[in-house]
Amino acid sequence: MTTSPSHSAYPLLDTINDPADLRKLDRRDLPMLAKELRNFIVEAVATTGGHFSSNLGTVELTIALHYVFNTPEDRLVWDVGHQTYGHKILTGRKAGMPKLRQKGGIAGFPRREESVYDTFGTAHSSTSISAALGMAVAARLSGSKRQSVAIIGDGAITGGMAFEAMNNVGRENIIVVLNDNDMSISESIGALNNYFAKLMSGRFYATTKKTAERILSATPTFKEIAKRVEEHAKGMISPSIMFEEFGFNYVGPIDGHNVDVLVDTLSNIRKLDGPQFLHVVTKKGQGYKLAEDDPIQYHAAAGRFDPKIGFVKAAPAPDAKPKPSYTQIFGDWLCDMATVDKRLVGITPAMREGSGMVKFSQTFPDRYFDVAIAEQHAVTFAAGLAADGIKPVLAIYSTFLQRGYDQLIHDVAIQNLPVVFALDRGGLVGADGPTHHGAFDISYLRCIPNMTVMTPSNEDECRQMLYTAFCTDSPTAVRYPRGTGPGVALQKEMTALPIGKGVVVREIKGSRGINGFESTMHKNRIAMLAFGSMVKPAIDAGDELNATVANMRFVKPLDDALIFQLATTHDYLVTVEENVIMGGAGSAVLESLQAQGLNVPVLQLGLPDLFVEHGDPAVLLADCGLNKDGIIKSVRDWLTLEESRQPAQKTAS
Repeated sequence: MTTSPSHSAYPLLDTINDPADLRKLDRRDLPMLAKELRNFIVEAVATTGGHFSSNLGTVELTIALHYVFNTPEDRLVWDVGHQTYGHKILTGRKAGMPKLRQKGGIAGFPRREESVYDTFGTAHSSTSISAALGMAVAARLSGSKRQSVAIIGDGAITGGMAFEAMNNVGRENIIVVLNDNDMSISESIGALNNYFAKLMSGRFYATTKKTAERILSATPTFKEIAKRVEEHAKGMISPSIMFEEFGFNYVGPIDGHNVDVLVDTLSNIRKLDGPQFLHVVTKKGQGYKLAEDDPIQYHAAAGRFDPKIGFVKAAPAPDAKPKPSYTQIFGDWLCDMATVDKRLVGITPAMREGSGMVKFSQTFPDRYFDVAIAEQHAVTFAAGLAADGIKPVLAIYSTFLQRGYDQLIHDVAIQNLPVVFALDRGGLVGADGPTHHGAFDISYLRCIPNMTVMTPSNEDECRQMLYTAFCTDSPTAVRYPRGTGPGVALQKEMTALPIGKGVVVREIKGSRGINGFESTMHKNRIAMLAFGSMVKPAIDAGDELNATVANMRFVKPLDDALIFQLATTHDYLVTVEENVIMGGAGSAVLESLQAQGLNVPVLQLGLPDLFVEHGDPAVLLADCGLNKDGIIKSVRDWLTLEESRQPAQKTAS
């Protein structure tokens, strides 16, 4: 059993309430502070869950950045934010760590409204250089001397946006710190290389280089020879040339766990003019052996764990058969489908584990493509494959597909190419919060011509819809939530569902009146049209309300015939979806009713017009009124209001 971190175990860390306190420390104390900070992170995450190995890997770097730069006046812009727990602890939020990523607690990512030290909100990758460049230009235009530092990982820098930003840097005063924990350059780490990095980042080197360029400018041949010699010498020990072609002064690679080297190098770099690029090598999970040995497994803790033991899978309840997650269902279907059809290829933008593609990547390595963090490229790459007869399946989170929206329209939909989008994390995902909630995909997909959009309500329906999508000769998306479903058994045989057809899954029983409300039109009282994950709570609510419930299955094309049937046999309709109400599936139902000339009152239930905060998914759904009790309350309140209006309407008529 773990407890929240004991402050008495952190004598140095306890003295730091903000980075100004950190900068008062003697440099000789920084290694001990790093040890305390790392231990605090281990105990804190063991209590709350959260991103783990990446935060352990940036402890020394975080300390050095706040020690050298005058934060918050100087801007630190973190990319993604998986590695910012140390930053949060050093910037006055240590006491908030016991409620990390919980409702009402601090977020797991940088957020501007949370702290002045969080200079730019983030959670999606490859944005830091663009944001820091904007801040650098703002400083220059306002006459400020403040500095802008972007901290980006080796994964995030693969994103095209990072290269677009570097291409636009020019001669602005910006510092980019590459936190490299994956490239095979460990042999370059050591005393000689650290000394060389300090030398290149010092004023003497920069001044000498400028003087030499000025002298040699009169003799272009010698200048070119000198430049090539310098590039060759630096290229032998560091991958500098590419970044210097963008106009950066490249420094590194240096040991990201040597706080003295970090402080010396950053202190030198901050005195230089123009764009600077510091290459820092770190190790994910540094200082915690289990995370060092398996940084992918320890990327994030789902919940509490004992630091002495590490992650342990929860034992299943006696006689309980574990339910597969929707992600696992997709991964198994992908392998089954690939066995049947050799045209299938699987694509992921650096989310192999998260999207359930590990087994597929191992079984079909020649048909598995990880395109790195490049969602735009992933979509157009899939379009290119489809254009030449391959059947691509792109596994992507709902919130990440937003980044490839232009390509979805122009490269896939306009050309009507048969790309399958396996859209994971549709709806509220929980602790990662508003940047990761899949709140908008129904709205942004259904407005695109040629798209087919399916919302499975259970495990087997998800499997059959994936097969249906694969058999469809046009763009399709199967949108499924995070976690497990209601527990419906999977059928091994795959059957294509009729496109655009929903089914009634609960019919009104007995009296047509419900809960004291009597029909004035001699119809059944109410019908609920539910989409995807909302079918189960709609059925549960329908049992108490004695309402008809339809599993609509398809958002596009919508089952207009079923809508007509329900609208002409019920007094009221209720739509329920785990997507924003604006432009969502309920809006599609209203459009269908209008097109068919039907006039029936409709209550739309879904996510509100705001960014839902982080927290336990069940709590968040309850807050949004999308659990059984919330649906019942909303329907009853609405019926009461509608009934109160009827006498006035009759009088007016």
